[in-house]
Amino acid sequence: MADRAQPPRPGIGVGVVVTSPTHPNCVLLGKRKGPLGAGTYQLPGGHLEFGESLAECAARETLEEAALRLRHVRFASTVNSVCATARYHYVTVLMKGEAEPGAEPRNREPEKNEGWEWVKWDEFPPADQLFWALRCLREQGYNPFTEELDHLKGYTGSHQLA
Repeated sequence: MADRAQPPRPGIGVGVVVTSPTHPNCVLLGKRKGPLGAGTYQLPGGHLEFGESLAECAARETLEEAALRLRHVRFASTVNSVCATARYHYVTVLMKGEAEPGAEPRNREPEKNEGWEWVKWDEFPPADQLFWALRCLREQGYNPFTEELDHLKGYTGSHQLA
Protein backbone atom coordinates (compact mmCIF):
# COMPACT_ATOMS: atom_id res chain seq x y z
CA MET A 1 0.00 0.00 0.00
CA ALA A 2 1.46 3.37 -1.01
CA ASP A 3 1.97 6.08 1.58
CA ARG A 4 -0.50 8.89 1.14
CA ALA A 5 0.61 12.37 1.97
CA GLN A 6 -1.21 13.69 4.98
CA PRO A 7 -2.55 17.24 4.75
CA PRO A 8 -0.68 19.71 6.93
CA ARG A 9 -2.03 20.25 10.42
CA PRO A 10 -3.41 23.66 11.38
CA GLY A 11 -1.11 26.03 13.24
CA ILE A 12 -1.92 27.31 16.71
CA GLY A 13 -1.48 31.03 17.21
CA VAL A 14 -2.20 33.63 19.84
CA GLY A 15 -3.29 37.12 18.82
CA VAL A 16 -3.47 40.02 21.25
CA VAL A 17 -6.03 42.80 21.31
CA VAL A 18 -4.01 45.51 23.07
CA THR A 19 -5.86 48.49 24.53
CA SER A 20 -4.47 51.50 26.35
CA PRO A 21 -5.87 53.92 28.94
CA THR A 22 -3.88 56.62 27.14
CA HIS A 23 -5.70 55.90 23.85
CA PRO A 24 -9.40 55.39 24.67
CA ASN A 25 -11.41 53.11 22.36
CA CYS A 26 -8.28 52.20 20.37
CA VAL A 27 -6.43 48.96 19.76
CA LEU A 28 -2.88 48.41 18.58
CA LEU A 29 -2.49 47.52 14.88
CA GLY A 30 0.55 46.84 12.72
CA LYS A 31 0.90 46.34 8.99
CA ARG A 32 2.36 42.99 7.92
CA LYS A 33 5.41 42.45 5.76
CA GLY A 34 6.50 39.20 4.16
CA PRO A 35 5.10 36.63 1.78
CA LEU A 36 1.77 35.98 3.56
CA GLY A 37 -0.65 38.84 4.12
CA ALA A 38 1.78 41.64 3.27
CA GLY A 39 0.10 45.03 3.59
CA THR A 40 -2.74 43.81 5.81
CA TYR A 41 -3.31 44.97 9.36
CA GLN A 42 -2.57 42.61 12.21
CA LEU A 43 -2.57 42.37 15.98
CA PRO A 44 0.56 41.48 17.93
CA GLY A 45 0.87 37.74 18.31
CA GLY A 46 2.59 34.56 17.31
CA HIS A 47 3.02 30.88 18.04
CA LEU A 48 2.22 29.30 21.37
CA GLU A 49 5.38 27.76 22.81
CA PHE A 50 5.43 24.34 24.44
CA GLY A 51 4.26 24.54 28.08
CA GLU A 52 3.29 28.21 27.80
CA SER A 53 -0.07 29.53 28.98
CA LEU A 54 -2.15 31.64 26.61
CA ALA A 55 -1.67 34.70 28.83
CA GLU A 56 2.10 34.13 28.96
CA CYS A 57 2.23 33.86 25.18
CA ALA A 58 0.20 37.06 24.74
CA ALA A 59 2.47 38.98 27.12
CA ARG A 60 5.67 37.58 25.56
CA GLU A 61 4.65 38.24 21.96
CA THR A 62 3.50 41.80 22.70
CA LEU A 63 6.76 42.56 24.49
CA GLU A 64 8.86 40.98 21.72
CA GLU A 65 7.02 42.71 18.87
CA ALA A 66 5.88 46.05 20.29
CA ALA A 67 7.95 46.56 23.47
CA LEU A 68 4.78 46.83 25.57
CA ARG A 69 4.18 45.17 28.92
CA LEU A 70 0.60 44.03 29.42
CA ARG A 71 -1.66 43.91 32.44
CA HIS A 72 -5.10 42.37 32.90
CA VAL A 73 -4.51 39.70 30.21
CA ARG A 74 -7.58 37.56 29.59
CA PHE A 75 -9.43 35.51 26.97
CA ALA A 76 -11.23 37.38 24.18
CA SER A 77 -12.17 34.83 21.50
CA THR A 78 -11.04 32.01 19.23
CA VAL A 79 -11.12 31.90 15.43
CA ASN A 80 -10.51 29.12 12.93
CA SER A 81 -9.19 30.74 9.74
CA VAL A 82 -8.77 28.69 6.56
CA CYS A 83 -7.56 29.89 3.16
CA ALA A 84 -7.09 26.83 0.97
CA THR A 85 -5.52 28.74 -1.93
CA ALA A 86 -2.76 30.02 0.37
CA ARG A 87 -2.54 26.64 2.17
CA TYR A 88 -3.19 28.56 5.39
CA HIS A 89 -5.09 27.09 8.32
CA TYR A 90 -4.69 28.55 11.81
CA VAL A 91 -6.65 28.28 14.99
CA THR A 92 -5.96 31.56 16.75
CA VAL A 93 -6.79 32.21 20.37
CA LEU A 94 -7.35 35.92 20.87
CA MET A 95 -6.40 37.38 24.20
CA LYS A 96 -6.98 40.92 25.43
CA GLY A 97 -4.46 42.92 27.41
CA GLU A 98 -3.99 46.51 28.48
CA ALA A 99 -0.75 48.41 27.94
CA GLU A 100 0.67 50.18 30.96
CA PRO A 101 -0.55 53.81 31.19
CA GLY A 102 1.59 56.13 29.07
CA ALA A 103 3.47 53.29 27.37
CA GLU A 104 3.90 53.59 23.60
CA PRO A 105 4.79 50.79 21.18
CA ARG A 106 8.12 50.42 19.42
CA ASN A 107 8.52 48.25 16.36
CA ARG A 108 10.97 45.55 17.45
CA GLU A 109 10.51 43.39 14.35
CA PRO A 110 10.81 45.79 11.38
CA GLU A 111 11.47 42.88 9.02
CA LYS A 112 7.95 41.55 9.79
CA ASN A 113 5.95 44.70 10.50
CA GLU A 114 5.86 48.25 9.10
CA GLY A 115 5.07 49.75 12.51
CA TRP A 116 2.45 49.99 15.24
CA GLU A 117 -0.37 52.50 15.63
CA TRP A 118 -3.39 53.00 17.85
CA VAL A 119 -6.59 52.74 15.80
CA LYS A 120 -10.11 53.45 17.02
CA TRP A 121 -12.12 50.21 17.08
CA ASP A 122 -15.09 51.82 15.31
CA GLU A 123 -12.85 53.39 12.61
CA PHE A 124 -11.08 50.21 11.50
CA PRO A 125 -9.81 49.56 7.98
CA PRO A 126 -12.17 47.50 5.79
CA ALA A 127 -12.24 43.71 6.22
CA ASP A 128 -10.19 43.02 3.08
CA GLN A 129 -7.32 45.02 4.62
CA LEU A 130 -7.24 42.91 7.81
CA PHE A 131 -5.12 39.79 8.22
CA TRP A 132 -7.28 36.71 8.58
CA ALA A 133 -7.50 36.21 12.35
CA LEU A 134 -8.35 39.88 12.89
CA ARG A 135 -10.85 39.83 10.04
CA CYS A 136 -12.56 36.77 11.54
CA LEU A 137 -12.62 38.41 14.99
CA ARG A 138 -14.35 41.49 13.56
CA GLU A 139 -16.84 39.30 11.66
CA GLN A 140 -17.75 37.59 14.95
CA GLY A 141 -18.90 40.94 16.32
CA TYR A 142 -16.28 41.04 19.10
CA ASN A 143 -16.01 44.32 21.01
CA PRO A 144 -12.87 44.79 23.15
CA PHE A 145 -14.55 47.48 25.22
CA THR A 146 -17.17 45.21 26.75
CA GLU A 147 -16.54 42.09 28.79
CA GLU A 148 -19.40 40.20 27.15
CA LEU A 149 -18.77 37.08 25.09
CA ASP A 150 -21.99 37.41 23.09
CA HIS A 151 -19.97 37.35 19.86
CA LEU A 152 -19.40 33.61 20.42
CA LYS A 153 -23.10 32.70 20.46
CA GLY A 154 -23.75 30.56 17.43
CA TYR A 155 -20.11 30.61 16.28
CA THR A 156 -19.47 27.33 14.48
CA GLY A 157 -15.69 27.60 14.47
CA SER A 158 -15.12 28.03 10.74
CA HIS A 159 -14.12 30.94 8.55
CA GLN A 160 -13.43 29.95 4.94
CA LEU A 161 -11.51 32.80 3.35
CA ALA A 162 -10.86 33.45 -0.32
